[in-house]
Amino acid sequence: MGKTAFIFPGQGSQYVGMGKDFFEADAASRDLFNNADEILGISLSKICFEGPEEVLKQTRNTQPAIFLHSIAVRNKISSTPDMVAGHSLGEYSALVTAGAISFEDGLKLVRLRGELMQLAGEQQKGTMAAIVGLMPEAIEEICREAARAGIVRPANFNSPGQIVISGSVEGVRKGMELAKARGAKLTKELVVSGAFHSPLMASARDGLKKKLDETRIVDATIPVYANVTAEPVTRAADIRDLLFRQLTNPVRWEESVIHMVRDGAETFVEVGPGKVLQGLVKRIASNASASGFDKFSDLQTA
Repeated sequence: MGKTAFIFPGQGSQYVGMGKDFFEADAASRDLFNNADEILGISLSKICFEGPEEVLKQTRNTQPAIFLHSIAVRNKISSTPDMVAGHSLGEYSALVTAGAISFEDGLKLVRLRGELMQLAGEQQKGTMAAIVGLMPEAIEEICREAARAGIVRPANFNSPGQIVISGSVEGVRKGMELAKARGAKLTKELVVSGAFHSPLMASARDGLKKKLDETRIVDATIPVYANVTAEPVTRAADIRDLLFRQLTNPVRWEESVIHMVRDGAETFVEVGPGKVLQGLVKRIASNASASGFDKFSDLQTA
């Protein structure tokens, strides 16, 4: 019998109106949103439901908004996954699902993480760019070469031939130029508020470490495939360390999916806003089935 993996989206999947149907249709979801507003002392639900987009896409708001929506959706799915993973921020949703972190602690962590990442991006201007059509080895070589112009590293290994680089504006633009010269099908600078998963996030990492050290983290009840290693983890001490390292290390998403398939996953269910991860899974593991739950109406087909 094939195993099921729940996968949780990261930044970029947010949209104005997310979660509103859950709030309106379901009392438990309504309690969850109201509880989140109370924990954070801001009206996160209003930002989710009404935006405006400019406010929702601020990293400090985006991260808790996606996390909240993902957990609201997860709470309405009756089945239990065999394994979980999340893309960057989504790793926190995965850890709550695996019982390693409480909803309340997860929410506080992702709000702080978003604030620290936004601040790091303001203090050290950086950018990110997607590169399509080159192998990981070629990207790593390009980053080493482009580093003469400024900091640049691979940030997300998303799917075959789709890799995101991150770093200083000069470093990333030099990397894009070199990638084009090497025959990349597409290079596209992303609209982001900082150089995520690069050394430019070091200041955010230090602030996050303090909070992680204070947060109660317990062993996960099911394997969580970590972004940093792409391998399953369940031990609390390892989880804490990997969340700390995640901010300045690349997200090894393609490998994570390959390893989940290696360990028996045949069905991938994206839990939360958007369809980004379903698309990546289809490109990485064409034999696996990929679907998702985003809207309340999606649950009716479950």
